[in-house]
Amino acid sequence: MLVLGIESSCDETGLALYDTEAGLLAHALHSQVAMHRDYGGVVPELASRDHIRRVLPLLQQVLEQAGRQRGDIDAIAFTQGPGLAGALLVGASVANALGFALGVPMLGVHHLEGHLLSPLLAPAAPGSAPPAFPFVALLVSGGHTQLMEVRGVGDYALLGETLDDAAGEAFDKTAKLLGLGYPGGPEVSRLAEFGVPGAFDLPRPMLHSGNLDFSFAGLKTAVLTQSRKLGSNLCEQDRANLARSFVDAIVDVLGAKSLAALKRTGHKRLVVAGGVGANRQLRERLDDLARRHRFEVHYPPLDLCTDNGAMIAFAGAMRLQAAPELASRDYGYGVTPRWDLSELRLPAH
Repeated sequence: MLVLGIESSCDETGLALYDTEAGLLAHALHSQVAMHRDYGGVVPELASRDHIRRVLPLLQQVLEQAGRQRGDIDAIAFTQGPGLAGALLVGASVANALGFALGVPMLGVHHLEGHLLSPLLAPAAPGSAPPAFPFVALLVSGGHTQLMEVRGVGDYALLGETLDDAAGEAFDKTAKLLGLGYPGGPEVSRLAEFGVPGAFDLPRPMLHSGNLDFSFAGLKTAVLTQSRKLGSNLCEQDRANLARSFVDAIVDVLGAKSLAALKRTGHKRLVVAGGVGANRQLRERLDDLARRHRFEVHYPPLDLCTDNGAMIAFAGAMRLQAAPELASRDYGYGVTPRWDLSELRLPAH
């Protein structure tokens, strides 16, 4: 079965072709980062208009890369939510129009389920196997920071989530405080490489809360307070030190909560997904914890950490294989800008 995936939930337009026998055949992505940089964040109207311009050329690109024709497509999966309503509607409308024209079934996919399953797309390292169910998933994507227990496709239980700012939002806000560019995560991480560990004593919010929830608003406020104390005396080394202290605090919390989730569930596999999953300091910490506590940790390929069509095509294919009755041919579509992943279920058989 050849599945076309379309992702347009925010500021990346992604399309991909996934074959259930041959694997990922092609994927193409256009990022709007340069367009939104002047505004310091995503402008929803601009994002929607840019998706309209990009989606069809990207479709042609992935077809050419895969050596396939539109008539070869067996099903189309599109991001139904969560995300920006206008951006979601672009992908949904194009997907359903194309599905109607080709006479193939449609499937709306949860954006976070795409991230959740994306590490299964990673080629296995020599001597190892790809992650198998069940596992604990650390989802750190944009406005989301969650720990999920994943028993199988469509079988998810929320273990903990952020009560305010997500890790990605804290990165972006800290970048602004430090005078860095957008998007903030990679900029803060790069600057932190030059910082001295422990230069500033920043809090580790909810580290000892006894539950698996997160809170990063207070950490961002602590960075603001410290930068104001330094004022005009904030030199380049101070900025690097503050970035390093911030990153270390984030990594400490994410690592400790992930380890606690594994202990609570009894699972021995941790899957990390989402944009912050590309952070080098986080990967180093989790790899170290995995060695010391003897669990497996899996990541998506770096080029699939950001929003992308490959994860949507793959999640759609997995769901259609598990429950073919999910495929729809009525082509009457809607989007779900707010959508709780823990509510997602497969039909009972």
